Amino acid sequence: MAITPRLELRQGQTLVMTPQLQQSIKLVQLNNLELSAYVDDELEKNPLLERKDGAVSESEAGEAPEDGAAADDDPMASDSALARNADMPEGEELADIDLSSDDYWSSGGGVGGGAPGGDAGDMTRSAASLPGRGAGSETAMDGIEQAESAPNTLRQHLLTQLGLEISEPSERLIGSALIDMIDEAGYLSGDLGAVAERFTCPMERIESVLQMLQGFDPPGVFARDLGECLAIQLRDAGRYDPAIAALIDNLDRLAAGDAAGLKKLCGVDDEDLVDMVAEIKRLNPKPGLTFDHHVAQTIVPDVFVRPAPGGGWSVELNNETLPRVMVDNHYHVELRDLATDSEAQSFISNCYQNANWLVRALDQRARTILKVATELVRQQEAFFSRGVQELRPLTLSTVAENVGVHESTVSRVSNNKYIGTPRGTYEIKYFFSASLSSIMGGEAYAAEAIRHRIRELIDGETDGNILSDDRIAEILNLSGVDIARRTVAKYREAMHIPSSVRRRRDLARAARGL
Repeated sequence: MAITPRLELRQGQTLVMTPQLQQSIKLVQLNNLELSAYVDDELEKNPLLERKDGAVSESEAGEAPEDGAAADDDPMASDSALARNADMPEGEELADIDLSSDDYWSSGGGVGGGAPGGDAGDMTRSAASLPGRGAGSETAMDGIEQAESAPNTLRQHLLTQLGLEISEPSERLIGSALIDMIDEAGYLSGDLGAVAERFTCPMERIESVLQMLQGFDPPGVFARDLGECLAIQLRDAGRYDPAIAALIDNLDRLAAGDAAGLKKLCGVDDEDLVDMVAEIKRLNPKPGLTFDHHVAQTIVPDVFVRPAPGGGWSVELNNETLPRVMVDNHYHVELRDLATDSEAQSFISNCYQNANWLVRALDQRARTILKVATELVRQQEAFFSRGVQELRPLTLSTVAENVGVHESTVSRVSNNKYIGTPRGTYEIKYFFSASLSSIMGGEAYAAEAIRHRIRELIDGETDGNILSDDRIAEILNLSGVDIARRTVAKYREAMHIPSSVRRRRDLARAARGL
């Protein structure tokens, strides 16, 4: 058989992902902050795009546009067009202690935060700023513009003290190298021997500088382990006596709950041991975390769900998160008439097409988010009316089928998008939950609702009634939930709830004041 070239005609179907389609998919999965940054970039590149009057970019300072500022030619859908109503019917021992857990320490030195509250008018698109140590809040002063102090970092704080407390140049150099070895918690990570080799100096010199640095603020920095961190703070407070030093040297026994052994080693009675443990709990195991390392950002809902006046729920987009852009047709005509060469004409034509595409893509994104959110509210109406215990099992495919979009589109809409409800702000994907079957053959239960039920049972425990995983599974089975003990254990561990043995010891320790 001879091998010769020949021509053949074949017919087939393929899916072609055009650049516009790829960018449309990208827009759907962006959250409101990322979308605003994307639109800002497009506004800089495309002269035919302009921001709608009253809209502001994420980087611009100023007030949000008023609801009535929308013009008739706004390419984005109006509030009334995008709003929808979803019409729906109405032992004498210490406990095992995890010394690395923040819950063990009564004063971790962290920064507290609050959840966003208020109605839509109170929500802003700007990120909330948490000032660091020594940074005050914005203060209005006559003749001076309002300004916020830059957060002071742990490294900057230590370098300032280094310049004030140590004057010898070689010791400053060593101190600067040790500061670079500090982690976010304030602990010294790394090998001191490597520092001594780097500066070709004896280890005693490095240890001497380290001892000076351990006197810096905040107390406890430059420690190499938890015991040294606690000891530094106790010395700073003048409370490092032999008894508490022995307790610090035996933290493993404290974690294991060996009260008898600790009393013998420290030479104290029950009352003194309780006082020493309370003293340790008041210390800060992670002193470096008193300084801000990340700027927290306010969660701004993409969709609001409110009770409708006539019953059911009203679902509407948060217009503050929607970039408002439009195509400048007059400028397009002007530029097109002025363009004389083919390259300029091609550039103007591409800009005009891209501008129109972006406006349509933003409109389509908003409508898709609204349709998915409306379907979620319809499916989870019992949650909004009665709480998390009524959450129904729901899959992406179910919503996709009812909305008329692909399952991957629902997945993209669910990520990093939030719904503001009377019960709080939730990520959209929170409402998608696996199911557990019913023993009675009825409707299945959502896994999230079962986790909530497990937490309620554990929160209701008393000293004489600690529920094991087997007992919790038995209680849930009696209420109709088909769940095994290992599933209860998995859910409990996912919620960071200790075992029944640990909870029993914790209650006993609390009763004794330990």
